Amino acid sequence: MPKNKFKIDNEKRKLMLYKIKKFFQQEREEEIGDLAAILILDFIIENLAVDFYNLGIRDCITQLHQNVEDLYGLEK
Repeated sequence: MPKNKFKIDNEKRKLMLYKIKKFFQQEREEEIGDLAAILILDFIIENLAVDFYNLGIRDCITQLHQNVEDLYGLEK
């Protein structure tokens, strides 16, 4: 998969980095720096994001199939 396939605007990226740092502070009582947060976010984007994306696509397909079946029920 190409590096950084997902486009994230700067404001959203800053918010994601903030949330990563906040997670480490609250859940692990560790303070991580900007570089560590960037590396974690980049890892998630490069290695895990496509799996979450595909789950969303599958959920959408399932819902679309259900909607089509519902339409068939309207036939006279």
